[in-house]
Amino acid sequence: MDNISSKMAKGAAWMVGFKMLERSIGLVSTIILARLLEPGDFGLVAMATAFLGLLTLLTSFSFDVALIQKQDADRHLYDTAWTFNVIFGVLLALVLVATAIPLAQFYNEVRLEQILYVLAISTLLGGFGNIGPVAFRKDLQFHKEFYFLLAKKLMGFTVCMILAFTLRNYWALVWGTFAGRILEVLLSYRVHPYRPRFCLKGRKELFGFSGWLFLVNTIGFMCNRAPEFIIGKLVGTQALGLYNISNEIASLPTNELVQPINRVTFPAYSKLIDDDIGLANIFLKVQSIITLLALPIGTGIVLTAHLFVPILLGNKWLDTIPLIQLFSVYGTLMAVQSNASTVYLAKGKPKIQAFLAGFYMFMLLPIMFVLTGKNGIIGAVSSVLIALTIVTPISIWLSHRLLHLGFITLLGYLWRPVLATFSMAAVVFWLDTRLDLVPRLQLITIIIVGIIIYTLTILGLWMISGRKDGAESFIVNFLQTKLFKLPPKAYQNVKSNYKN
Repeated sequence: MDNISSKMAKGAAWMVGFKMLERSIGLVSTIILARLLEPGDFGLVAMATAFLGLLTLLTSFSFDVALIQKQDADRHLYDTAWTFNVIFGVLLALVLVATAIPLAQFYNEVRLEQILYVLAISTLLGGFGNIGPVAFRKDLQFHKEFYFLLAKKLMGFTVCMILAFTLRNYWALVWGTFAGRILEVLLSYRVHPYRPRFCLKGRKELFGFSGWLFLVNTIGFMCNRAPEFIIGKLVGTQALGLYNISNEIASLPTNELVQPINRVTFPAYSKLIDDDIGLANIFLKVQSIITLLALPIGTGIVLTAHLFVPILLGNKWLDTIPLIQLFSVYGTLMAVQSNASTVYLAKGKPKIQAFLAGFYMFMLLPIMFVLTGKNGIIGAVSSVLIALTIVTPISIWLSHRLLHLGFITLLGYLWRPVLATFSMAAVVFWLDTRLDLVPRLQLITIIIVGIIIYTLTILGLWMISGRKDGAESFIVNFLQTKLFKLPPKAYQNVKSNYKN
């Protein structure tokens, strides 16, 4: 288990690093393309890719997740997953070709037809990508995963930039997507020696797990798109724009940290499905790390939204301040309960995730219709938060029941980041009401003071409590062994008494 913990720490560092690089490359790409192309070019391509995204949802069985979860997955399962990817690629390509003319007529945009033909070929060829690189995550070889993902991103970026400077129209985006997909397929065979074959022997075993994931993905898509439809219908396009921007900004910090962690923990959990005690211990550590990061970040966004919105977005976006604050609480809850979702998949219980997703949608839609009609965009965002607030305790309770964990045990891991966050929030709120600086300087000062207060408080509480096992010991050990090259310290272990 210690070996898995070490690989998880390294993997988290690799994946967070990739996420940061990916965001940086995406930002540079957006800035350059925005200067070279017209807004209409982006809109035209968005029409085609949005339709493709909807079609792709129909084939979102997440075979890679199934292969990672099944520790005894043999060649016929890998080959079956690859074969279905090819079949789905062919089917999607045929649908794109068949609907190219009707869709172009629907949007009254003749250029859309040829774009869909190119995307059809791209989708067809993309289905032949090698399934082998899934083993990077399965075997916790995240350094290889890092280089593979980064190489794909850099190749797509390079091709798109060359075409943008050459063509200077929407075809740069279209052919950039096409070339990027071809290079991605070629790279998948270059980085991994696995050579798939056509096979359908593992279809029953594969779909027994992935069928539930398809349901989860479908419900998730509906939950994400339903608010946009309701808001657009009841409140209008301006409110919808405020909703989308607020959601993106508020969820950005937690997503950039928590998603890479969850990408690492799922294959690690899958290797411990027969070791309940080991899985419970690592689950508690990961839960405490996520809480340690997500809780202060989410709280900080709530406390500083009134400062950074005018600075970053401008005064015309002031109406997003309360929305960002609500979405920040929503994003923090999502981050905290995401660890539970990973456990369901690792333990081979995707139906629990499907049940929770369905229950969330069942709660969300009626609440959103009522609150949006009464309170507008504030009511819409509040309904999202209310629905998640109802579902999150159920999700956490189910995961703890699955792992035979007690509430007191969980509280022993989480009370320090919770108390440290309250301390940070009190100091930041007091400081914000007392300072009268230039907005940028006030924001920077508050952020620095908040980080210092939180860090000192969390370390102080950890040392006072006897340096117990948790996020603090995990991070300190990681810094000692990887950054300062010191021998790790053995902190108190709760392996033998994790039940309560």
